[in-house]
Amino acid sequence: MEMPKPSRFVLSKKDQIVAALLAVLPEDAVISDPMETQAYECDALTAYRCPPMVAVLPRTTQEVSEVLKICHAEGVPVVPRGSGTSLAGGALPTADAVILGVSRMNKVLETDYENRFIRVQSGRTNLSVSGAVEDEDFFYAPDPSSQLACAIAGNIAMNSGGAHCLKYGVTTNNLMGVTMVLMDGTIIEIGGAHLDAPDLDLLGVVCGSEGQLGVVTEATLRILAKPEGARPVLIGFDSNAVAGACVADIIKAGVLPVAIEFMDRPIIEICENFAKAGYPQCEALLIVEVEGSEEEIQDQLDRISQIAKSHNPVELRQSSSDAESAAIWLGRKSAFGAVGQVADYMCLDGTIPVSELPAVLKGIEDLSEKYGLRVGNVFHAGDGNMHPLIMFDANKPGDLELCEAMGADILRLCVAHGGCLTGEHGVGIEKRDLMTDQYSEIDLEAQMAIKDVFDPKWLLNPAKVFPLSVSQDRREVRS
Repeated sequence: MEMPKPSRFVLSKKDQIVAALLAVLPEDAVISDPMETQAYECDALTAYRCPPMVAVLPRTTQEVSEVLKICHAEGVPVVPRGSGTSLAGGALPTADAVILGVSRMNKVLETDYENRFIRVQSGRTNLSVSGAVEDEDFFYAPDPSSQLACAIAGNIAMNSGGAHCLKYGVTTNNLMGVTMVLMDGTIIEIGGAHLDAPDLDLLGVVCGSEGQLGVVTEATLRILAKPEGARPVLIGFDSNAVAGACVADIIKAGVLPVAIEFMDRPIIEICENFAKAGYPQCEALLIVEVEGSEEEIQDQLDRISQIAKSHNPVELRQSSSDAESAAIWLGRKSAFGAVGQVADYMCLDGTIPVSELPAVLKGIEDLSEKYGLRVGNVFHAGDGNMHPLIMFDANKPGDLELCEAMGADILRLCVAHGGCLTGEHGVGIEKRDLMTDQYSEIDLEAQMAIKDVFDPKWLLNPAKVFPLSVSQDRREVRS
């Protein structure tokens, strides 16, 4: 994967830049020793690494503003970083960049149960947002598999989802407002503690913008009252295609589970060995969870079971206890980590119409045979957010390149079936050169024109989202 060449001019000014940063930040918030900056050389897409020139860890919005003012004046690129869990290289630095990490900005600033919102600093982890309100029987709905570690900042940047997004939506459906710092240090407020902001929907522009427009330092999030109860059901099938058809029929019937998760045989076996979740032996497994009162739960499960039986499942089993439900979800939430114990892998997130699941799953199977690489499928089937995990050997010459080529073909397959390149992981560096497969030149120009307004010098999160040659030309012209 090609990266932009570092600016010798900027690198030669490193000492001057570090001194300027130390003038506005505490000493422990500026990391410039090359041995220590290696900790920031990659995110969860570990195949690509590049240590930054400097890393900074501010604690307040004002400190972020001061850092950006310095970098803007000196023409230094800035890469915002949450917890570094990006699977698309969204926080990969360049050699001449300052990494701006928000991990120390993790406070709860305000909680309002009557109006159902919580305001937090953006470095707070996803799961700890629910943890802050659970004693009052509230929760924050988006739940990425990395929710124990991932930061709200990254969730906003990539518009993250999670297993329960079918009913509750992804980050954009649960984000009410942000405090954001522009590249020149200007602090702006967008949205706020109300469900619908006046004027232009700039919040919709910011959420999912991958750190291209500004650094989000605070977020106002919608919190919800916990449901009375919830229960998952396991439905096993003898083929991926039949499981995909069952998902389509559940959605078509108007039933709205809180989650529909899909796992194929490789993932079932790996997760069962890891979590001992009690998964059945089958080719494909659906985890379908519903919630509500006991009567509502049973009515929904009866309807889902009736639909599933029309597809001749090899197993149909409702959870019988809270402990069994927890084990079922532990297996699913552990999928990425469990696969990482047995192989190197690349995780994709192309998204397709639910009706196209059988055809796309068959297409992925064909590509697996063509490239000779094993694929495990685990994904949010209810909204068509695919997560094929392509397994390879990073120590085998040529395997990474083969994996990348196969991944590109899978994403093109999703686009060809009416879908898109990314559902929640973002474009990052992983998919930037595939953007022309989904968008026309006019589409891309419209997107880049928005960045021109927010970041005129193109200093924020360089080498991401847009094809590298295009973004480099844009930066050179406007800097």
